[in-house]
Amino acid sequence: MPELPEVERERCRLAPAMVGARFTRVRLNRKDLRVPFPPAFARRLRGQTIHAVRRRGKYLLADLSSGDILVMHLGMSGSFRISPTTRRRRTRDEALEARHDHVVFDLSSGQTITFNDPRRFGLMQLASPSDDKATGFGRLGPEPLSAAFNPAALAGHAARRRTPLKVLLLDQRVVAGLGNIYASEALHLARLSPFLEATTLAATGGGPNAAARALVAAIKSVLRRAVRPKDGNTYRSSRFRVYDREGEACVTPGCRGTIARVVQAGRSTFYCPVCQR
Repeated sequence: MPELPEVERERCRLAPAMVGARFTRVRLNRKDLRVPFPPAFARRLRGQTIHAVRRRGKYLLADLSSGDILVMHLGMSGSFRISPTTRRRRTRDEALEARHDHVVFDLSSGQTITFNDPRRFGLMQLASPSDDKATGFGRLGPEPLSAAFNPAALAGHAARRRTPLKVLLLDQRVVAGLGNIYASEALHLARLSPFLEATTLAATGGGPNAAARALVAAIKSVLRRAVRPKDGNTYRSSRFRVYDREGEACVTPGCRGTIARVVQAGRSTFYCPVCQR
């Protein structure tokens, strides 16, 4: 599933094409994705101007002139394609390639935004800014790259929690948008075992401890690198520190460990048994 960096990069692609444009035509090629589309979804979007494209956790949000928010989630396999609007008939090969094109937005800018989702775990909803039930945002924790996500905040969530550190980080109420890949990467960078109890991070009398400070710094570091690729390379296109590297040598300088894989809460955890203790 796409995680925060991938969703943020999609936002950066979509914003220039969408902001300031108006929906001139909306086509739904099926009745639902993960859940049914809202009633009159296409009609409610037509004619609306997009004021901003934002991200919250793993969600993309388009602020509309109506006051509504178009809420979009990529699910497991969703992606957006940006292309010039055309009315020509597709070739047979193009039609075959487009069989998973489920939502098509034609914009006044002359661009078409197409949502393609082979597994149909994506989501599109319309919500008001205060509709926490529809968006679920009221249950999300702070953005990991914001000042609100800090050692004190993480330590507060960790207090009296006996769950392993890796599982704690996947709780979207603790930190929004952090997923399986970057949780493993951050724990390795911080040299913390994924099996340590969350209480390891709990604040002491003098405030957040060294483990909480190291983990927050590591989370911000791996996400910043992933969101802002250098020389055209993304974090995923280069070698991860630990993710998907089972059996390979640990990259921590001076460490002679070998990356191992276990399953925690139904998700793969990659770690070094030597330098993550």
